[in-house]
Amino acid sequence: MSSSANARPNILFIICHDVGQHVGCYGAGLNTPRIDELAADGVKFTKYACTAAQCSPSRGSIMTGRYPHINGLVGLAHIGWEFNDDEVTLPMYLNDAGYGTYLFGGQHESADPKRVGYHNIWGESGNALGVAPRVAEFLRETAAAGTQQPFFACVGIGEPHRPYQRKGYKADDPAEVTLLPWLPDRPGIREDIAGLNGLMYAVDEAVGIMSDALAETNLDRDTLVVFTTDHGLAMPRAKGMCYDPGIMTALIMRMPGRFEGGRMHDELLSNIDMLPTLLEFAGAEDPTNIDGRSFLGLLDAIDYAPREDIFVEMTWHDKYNPMRGIRTSRYKYVKNFGERPLVYLPSDIYRGRAGEEMRDEYYATTRPEEELYDLKADPLERRNLADHPEQQQRLSALRDRVQRWMEETNDRLLEGDWPPTDKQRERLETDTTPN
Repeated sequence: MSSSANARPNILFIICHDVGQHVGCYGAGLNTPRIDELAADGVKFTKYACTAAQCSPSRGSIMTGRYPHINGLVGLAHIGWEFNDDEVTLPMYLNDAGYGTYLFGGQHESADPKRVGYHNIWGESGNALGVAPRVAEFLRETAAAGTQQPFFACVGIGEPHRPYQRKGYKADDPAEVTLLPWLPDRPGIREDIAGLNGLMYAVDEAVGIMSDALAETNLDRDTLVVFTTDHGLAMPRAKGMCYDPGIMTALIMRMPGRFEGGRMHDELLSNIDMLPTLLEFAGAEDPTNIDGRSFLGLLDAIDYAPREDIFVEMTWHDKYNPMRGIRTSRYKYVKNFGERPLVYLPSDIYRGRAGEEMRDEYYATTRPEEELYDLKADPLERRNLADHPEQQQRLSALRDRVQRWMEETNDRLLEGDWPPTDKQRERLETDTTPN
């Protein structure tokens, strides 16, 4: 298919589990040349945040442009949480706009992938080096057929979700890994980073397979490639918390002739902004009942008013962990509900090597009701300023802003504890991991 066959461009949307910004081009200290190549040829965003540092709720925000407590997906899809019945998703909008919509690999927005709205579902295994060749085959078939209909293809890659110690992946030497700045230097943490890196090398290879197929078929000229993830690393103080290692995620976008040149943007964005951006890019109708707003103007280097803040949240994961917060360019405020461990560790982290190193420390102390951090002076969010006299005016302002947001969006948490689903209740009865 020639580069002019489609009047509207294709979208290849690659989303991985639990990557955060653990990529070479983000300074993570590992070699990911094919992903880095996308960034060198495209546009990289350094402050692109998820709404919730957990799989289903974050992905639900990408797919609806709405916060989890608004679209109903406040917990994991495989244990009973679902979108509200009337939620409209990105594939549904693009179906209406004339796109062919495809899911390759995994998704985590619904127990039934058909509910997400894809017209074509090609396998649910998200193994990186299993799904990438299938996508490459699809690209070659599409090019050979000269198909006029533009496509939206979501590629759901399972890596680098835990477990990190797996056969068939080439892990790094724990003694040689680059440490995570928010965690101490301990053997179990090094071991987990080594395994994590091995999974990321598979992701990088998969990105290369798909990139090569785009180039070979000349579809790269007509295709926007998006590389992103759902939330931060499955490491202590990241996944499951509102700290930056949990909410800040990789986002790279490339399309020759339009989004290119190795540009980098530091503007604050939320993943609720992805849906309106892609819909505007595709020439689809602009939804009116969403929380996000398009940043296509930023991508095109035309008029764009930067966000002043983003909201973050968490309600249910494998445990009840209710939090609401706000992040500005400089400050982070988090409201914690109920008495919880200082740092919540989802069960996969709790039982992992890094969790073994940190859980006694994190579960010996209860987290404060409020947290306030100066991200300029304290980027690792170590010094809670909520009880500092000189910060009371700022604390009050951010607290009020979160309260208004919860009230304006009819947050169920304002009525008291958010009850679990039946599946969640059954799971809690057998789960021995402490809350």
